[in-house]
Amino acid sequence: MTNTAPSLHTSSLKSLPLLARGKVRDNYAVGSDRILMVASDRLSAFDVIMGEPIPGKGVLLTQMALFWFDKLGHLCPNHLTGDAPESVVTPDEVAQVTGRSMLVKRLKPIPVEGVVRGYLAGSGWKEYQENQAVCGVALPPGLKNASKLPAPIFTPAAKAEAGEHDENITFEKVVEIVGPDLAARIRDISIAIYLAAADIARAKGIIIADTKFEFGLDDQGTLVLMDEVLTPDSSRYWPMESYQEGINPPSYDKQFVRDWLEQTLVDGKPWSKTPPAPRLPHDVVEKTAAKYQEAWDRLRA
Repeated sequence: MTNTAPSLHTSSLKSLPLLARGKVRDNYAVGSDRILMVASDRLSAFDVIMGEPIPGKGVLLTQMALFWFDKLGHLCPNHLTGDAPESVVTPDEVAQVTGRSMLVKRLKPIPVEGVVRGYLAGSGWKEYQENQAVCGVALPPGLKNASKLPAPIFTPAAKAEAGEHDENITFEKVVEIVGPDLAARIRDISIAIYLAAADIARAKGIIIADTKFEFGLDDQGTLVLMDEVLTPDSSRYWPMESYQEGINPPSYDKQFVRDWLEQTLVDGKPWSKTPPAPRLPHDVVEKTAAKYQEAWDRLRA
């Protein structure tokens, strides 16, 4: 089934106060205790927002996040309120939120991302080549690009200000930021969620190579899973049938766009990975949309 929702690069709700626009989501205040998160069709690569939307992407991301929140609720509470997003906007704004929004609890965000890697890829592979470790976690010698790790590792990142790159940090740094008890809870829950999700995905022919989680605290100090979870925007999805150690497997995520950008020249030079981004050709947009759709189709089959 192909997604036919109209593209939405930027939402414009007038009935609610805008809190923030992220790389993908526009967040609106609903009273003092809830947030309406609207997933746009924006795409960011190398922390730069592309000018062209990916049709249907926001709807797919939202449906995938809801799928995973439902599957993983026994491991960690999440921020969903269970209320319909359409119930908090005016009738003329319903089309902007339907299928692509979540009405969530307002939490105190933790400024650390719980990154879990089950395979060596991306920045982790680059770091391993330099020092046989990732974020201070020593790994065995002889691993290759896309190698499966002996066990998943927790390689956290410090959340950056808007427009800046998130920074890989050590577990010791997480302890400094949030304290030892909370740091251990974030690590242990992140790994448990990854293992459970990887099993579910594997049964659908998908490898989740790595992923990142965001957490917040409620008024009682409970650790709550928030933002999105296990979508191709926050995870590296590989089709199992074409996985091969030693090469970058074709992926269901925005790696397709990243690869195109890496090969694109701007004024005769490689793009600097700073705004403005090169204009994405129509075929790159279409192929990226198809990748997201294929991941969702496989997952829910």
